[in-house]
Amino acid sequence: MGHTSLEKIIALQKNTSNIRNLCILAHVDHGKTTLADCLVASNGIISSRMAGKLRYLDSREDEQIRGITMKSSAISLHYATGGQEYLINLIDSPGHVDFSSEVSTAVRLCDGAIVVLDAVEGVCPQTQAVLRQAWLENIRPVLVINKIDRLIVELKLTAQEAYVHLQKILEQVNAVTGSLFTSKVLEERAGKDTEAADTGDGGDQVYDWSAGLEETDDSHLYFSPDQGNVVFASAIDGWGFSVRQFALMYSQKMGVRSEVLLKTLWGDFYLNTKAKKIMKGAQAKGKKPLFVQLVLDNIWSLYEAVVTRRDKEKVEKVISSLGIKVATRDFRHSDPKVLLSAICGQWLPVSQAVLTMVCEKLPSPLDMPADRVEKLMCAGARRFDTLPQETQDLKRVFLDCKSDPATPAIVFVSKMFAVDSKALPRNKQRPLTQEEMEQRREAARQRHAEKLAAAQGAGGPEQAPAEAAPPGGQTYAGNDVVSRTPEATALKVNRPEEEAEEEKEHFIAFARVYSGVVRRGQKVFVLSPKYDPAVGLQTLAPGCPPADDLPAVPHLACHPLGSLYLLMGRELEELEEVPSGNVLGMGGMEEVILKSATVSTSPACPAFTPLNFEATPIVRVAIEPKHPSEMSKLVRGMKLLNQADPCAEVLIQESGEHVLVTAGEVHLQRCLDDLRERFAKIEISASKPIIPFRETIIRPPKVDMVNEELGKQQKVAIVRQVKDEQPRLPETVQVDPTGLVTLTTANKLAAVGVRAVPLPEEVTWLLEGSSELIRTMELFNMSAKEGRTLAISGKTLEAIRDLKQKLESHMQGHKWRNAVDRIWAFGPRRNGPNILLNSLDGYRRPSVWHVGGHNGGGGTSGYRDFDNSIVSGFQLATLAGPMCEEPLMGVCFSVESWDMKFPRQDSMEGGGASVEGGAAETGGAQGKAEEDAPESGDAAASRGQARRRNDVALSDCYGPFSGQLIAAMKEACRFAFQSKPQRLLAAMYTCEIMATAEVLGRVYAVLSKREGRVLQEDMKEGSEVFIIKAMLPVAESFGFADEIRKRTSGLASPQLVFSHWEVIPSDPFWVPTTEEEYLHFGEKADSANQALKYMNGVRRRKGLYVEEKIVEHAEKQRTLGKNK
Repeated sequence: MGHTSLEKIIALQKNTSNIRNLCILAHVDHGKTTLADCLVASNGIISSRMAGKLRYLDSREDEQIRGITMKSSAISLHYATGGQEYLINLIDSPGHVDFSSEVSTAVRLCDGAIVVLDAVEGVCPQTQAVLRQAWLENIRPVLVINKIDRLIVELKLTAQEAYVHLQKILEQVNAVTGSLFTSKVLEERAGKDTEAADTGDGGDQVYDWSAGLEETDDSHLYFSPDQGNVVFASAIDGWGFSVRQFALMYSQKMGVRSEVLLKTLWGDFYLNTKAKKIMKGAQAKGKKPLFVQLVLDNIWSLYEAVVTRRDKEKVEKVISSLGIKVATRDFRHSDPKVLLSAICGQWLPVSQAVLTMVCEKLPSPLDMPADRVEKLMCAGARRFDTLPQETQDLKRVFLDCKSDPATPAIVFVSKMFAVDSKALPRNKQRPLTQEEMEQRREAARQRHAEKLAAAQGAGGPEQAPAEAAPPGGQTYAGNDVVSRTPEATALKVNRPEEEAEEEKEHFIAFARVYSGVVRRGQKVFVLSPKYDPAVGLQTLAPGCPPADDLPAVPHLACHPLGSLYLLMGRELEELEEVPSGNVLGMGGMEEVILKSATVSTSPACPAFTPLNFEATPIVRVAIEPKHPSEMSKLVRGMKLLNQADPCAEVLIQESGEHVLVTAGEVHLQRCLDDLRERFAKIEISASKPIIPFRETIIRPPKVDMVNEELGKQQKVAIVRQVKDEQPRLPETVQVDPTGLVTLTTANKLAAVGVRAVPLPEEVTWLLEGSSELIRTMELFNMSAKEGRTLAISGKTLEAIRDLKQKLESHMQGHKWRNAVDRIWAFGPRRNGPNILLNSLDGYRRPSVWHVGGHNGGGGTSGYRDFDNSIVSGFQLATLAGPMCEEPLMGVCFSVESWDMKFPRQDSMEGGGASVEGGAAETGGAQGKAEEDAPESGDAAASRGQARRRNDVALSDCYGPFSGQLIAAMKEACRFAFQSKPQRLLAAMYTCEIMATAEVLGRVYAVLSKREGRVLQEDMKEGSEVFIIKAMLPVAESFGFADEIRKRTSGLASPQLVFSHWEVIPSDPFWVPTTEEEYLHFGEKADSANQALKYMNGVRRRKGLYVEEKIVEHAEKQRTLGKNK
């Protein structure tokens, strides 16, 4: 197919039923970009010979150098099949785990996906991740099993062995899909059970133990060649086929109906040559399956003739039997792969197989499922039926996907990407037409003739240059006349500003139109992720058009659309308008969109659900300019980088450092390169990666460092060391032997008693994984405290109840009795994995669980004065622990006493009565009783006046009372934490390494050197490749991938994904105390303490005090001055 014109693509954009929006998903190096090259070559954009070598959609220089895709790129292709013409908006996405955020931005804009799988490696970690992302976005996948040539050339499998291997790969992929489907059905079943329980139905019915999996039809979900959703391919050799192609091919030769062949070509069927029938049971009878006999044998014999044996006679026979023509230069080429590509490219072109499957099996924008629409429209915990009616009516607009002018336009922007101003269509050099080229040629001839005539007329070539110059101080440059007047000089002076404008980065929004038509210059509403349509409709009418003079609405901005672009890989083409169902680029939106947003012409449109990011940004570096005077350029550059990268985070720490947070080492390198070369354009220096840690406490250990039981050994020099270790406590702090810390405020008016207890490990991980749910609970509790009510979905209510039940099941035992109902707050940031427990006698504050329908009271009546001060102190304490100012994790702080003694004020009315919350009661029982007692209006007014007067009295020389209480609570938590055995938690990566047997020992050596531990080692069936799963601390991971590649000569490559936090077993404050420890470690105990090394590294970076010897061995000292 030849090159498609822009006018043709614009015409195809208007036929929504024939549009296919799809992305290519796969693990790294499984052949996505090579496959994309083959599809792009089918439109004549690149040469078919360059497909796989050019990597057209990898437009960045570092992508070409590294050989991996780092960003998602879109291109529009035209394909005709079955008498229909289709527009295929193809998005190529990265496979490296560091750039999985780019996959999320691509998946949101698509209706289908091509999942590419390496025939040798099979299902890899990132394959599972991309299948899960496609499932979460409710888009339909099709499968391409790529690199089948490796089974022939590298593994040297027979056709029969390859068939068995391909069957196993399909089983692996379908197992992943099946697990996703099962979890969805079980969730729906649990939701129905909850609804039935809420409505009270089925009280007398016998419980149905079936999960609902038997009744649900899931046959359409799985990949099967006979369903037409699987293509077998070798993109690098340019061939690919589906079972349907061979079924049609052989139905004519064998006289068998194509429908029968389609069902029997893949499966346990064989051809009975005597009976001339297709029969079942090939494996049991030891017969060759039909797929091997009719399909694979032909491909294997072609490879044997062309690549292995290079048999020219057989190749000529194959070419003549296939009825294709091969160029002489291809036939005589020294590389057999060139001849193979020439034959296969005509016999089984991969682009034809894949694009036909895409057009037949993937849905158009008109076929968007209703549940996907509801999921997109309901951000957070909101239910679809709680949205305003005008918003609910937009569901029909989504499903209809009309392009009428009357239909409201709805566009989702998944990311912003930067392009150089030279790449914009308006700044590109327009190719000259034939007439213009002829005119320029003629003008050049005339100038040349004039020069010659002038030189001859002057009588000598010496004077020719002066004579040839035209009058008026003008000179010719090409076909243009350039003046040398003073005005022209002034223009040249101003040119640097114009060049700077040209070099400026322009941002383009990567978007899709879900409804209506968008036009250049059209005014639209830009809805940020926090926009609430209910609030917007209170201010604006549902049909209100976007305008500049509208009243202000939170998280809503009005902005005109800039240029609209058709995304063509490395090129951009300007468009006047884009109808619904299409992927596009929008210019001029950088001022109102940071990373992603929803754009609409209706204020009733809700903000779309945020994108699902698989990777967690965890690698931090501090950045500063080499020359301090360029700090403003760095700040501007980091703002641009933050906007251009969907996953990168930019923040300024309290110390003033500018910190860049990225998903991994490769991502970090790309961000730093972008900052230097594109956004800041200055020399920068980056610190060593800032490793995140967490602080925790554990139960007192029962054995010492040499595994001897504590308390039974002879102690050596223990008295001296304990004295040295004990810190001097301030006068206001008291610590009893059980670990209860009581701290008095500076003005002696309040005392807080806090005990620190380690949380069970299961509870910590549960809270860590439920942070979004806890944030939702906190949001609803704050709303209830302020007297507002927010609707909450039944699914979220069920999740809250489930969280409470799990916490109750994990927090068993005497010390955790009723602990879940006594939870005061979570921290840090009100949703972290630490708990503040209310153990006060007589103070029953409203429960954090009353959102989920559990009693505990609502409103503000049950809150004691300064309740927020205690919570704030707890939040500050958990945000920065005492070891190295890192956040706490897995710690429960129990408040066991809270006394407040306020002085009597003689000047008060009523003879100096104590303020509410009052007298010296322990645990606040009396204050609570006073709050609960009924009172008249006059009494309430007098109490309010007394409180206001006393608030002034409480402000003494130390500052407001609430501030002192916050500080006291924070310090009490820190001292309670320090009274227990302290440990550091390190971030851990899950590391998956694929390696051959020869380099296995070297892989283990690198892992052990970097504190890694191997979890399991499996050999992949049908290959010599081992898959090693290991855990590796993030702190030791920098340079790991490069080192393992160097040590194994490139035969092993690791995939690092953040997994969890793990306690470092060694105590950072440990010193030898027992006789065995002295014998084992020596008096100095100077063997490396990993936890101490990490802790001191963090303290040194933060400018905190580090206890270390400056001079280790000072036995021999001399003054250099004496020995001159």
